[in-house]
This record gives sequence, structure tokens and C-alpha cells, in this order.
Amino acid sequence: MRKRHENGEQPEPPLEGGTACVVDLTPEAAVDEVSETEKLAAQLTEKDKEIAELKDKYLRTLADFENTRKRLRQQGDETARLQRENLLRGILPIVDNLERAIAAAKSSNGKSIVEGVEMVLHSMSNFLKGEGVTPLSAVGQVFDPQRHEAMDQIESAAHPPNTVVSEFHRGYLIGERMLRPARVTVAKNSAPKADASNGAANDDNEGEGKS
Repeated sequence: MRKRHENGEQPEPPLEGGTACVVDLTPEAAVDEVSETEKLAAQLTEKDKEIAELKDKYLRTLADFENTRKRLRQQGDETARLQRENLLRGILPIVDNLERAIAAAKSSNGKSIVEGVEMVLHSMSNFLKGEGVTPLSAVGQVFDPQRHEAMDQIESAAHPPNTVVSEFHRGYLIGERMLRPARVTVAKNSAPKADASNGAANDDNEGEGKS
């Protein structure tokens, strides 16, 4: 042992358990380790991309759901409005009949009948008013095709042309919308009348010529 130290050789380290620990530091091993790290980094990048795509799909699906929910709510509101208008439109002929009954009963002096029918009509009018239905006043108004439905035209000296003279049935609004137009009679221009005096004078002239 003394001779080996004198020659400059280092003593061998003691072994634990009788075996040596060998570390592979060759260039091939270092390259393999770098390749594995790059592979893991690429996998993480791909997963991040997939997560971003899934998030985008989720947000789009959520937006579509909200739009569908709003559309269904609007359709439900529109359906309810149409059903309400149909119901009220069906009640209006009852009001028409009650108004006619009152007019007929008044002409026959049926006071009790008139009072009873007036009570029913008053109740019905209150019901319509509570639902936002208001009657239109047409007589004396200029004919409006948006509010009036012309059923007849008559000559009238008391009304200007294109003026509502009478109603067959009253029109009604529900809010600002037309529930039912009024059916009306409209005044028209009077037809030109022949000059009776000129006709008589012509007859006299013809008679004198014959004599």
C-alpha cells in the first residue's frame, strides 16, 4: 500500500454494501432526457389548447341557451296576448246585443227590462275596461280605414263627404292596438240633380211650337 501512494496513485474509495454506484453520464442519455422533457411540454401545450376549445364551446352553448330561453319567453308572451284578444273579441257581440236590447226596450216603455239590461251592460263594460279595452267613437269622425270598416255609403246633407254617419257596431281598442274596427256608414258626395225649372221651360217651348 505504501508503494502505491509513493507512485502517486489515489486509493480506491471504500464500497458500501460491497457494490459500486454507477451514474450513466453518456451523451446518449442526456439527449434522451431532453427529448422526454420536450415531449411532456408538447403534451401540456396540447392539453391547454383542448381546455381553451372546451371553454369556448361551453360559452357558446351557454349563450345559445340564454337566447333560446328569451325567445321562448317572448313566444309565450305573444301566445298569451293572442289568447286574451281572442277571448275579448268573442265577448264583444254580447255587448252589441245588450245595446240593441236596451234600444228596443226603451221604445216599448219596458222600464224594468231596460234597467236590468243596463246593469248587465254596465258590468260587461267594467269587465272590458279592466282588461284594457276601450270603445271608439266613430259617428261624426272622418272615415279612417285603420279604425273603421265601411259597410255602406249614403248621401247626407248633414255630414261632409267621407264622414261616418252611423255605426252597425262599435269599434274597440285594447291598449293602443285595434281590437275590432267599427263597422260604419259613410257619407258620400250628393249626385248632381237635374234643373227642374229648365225642364219645365223646355216643355212649355215645345208646346208653343206645336200650337
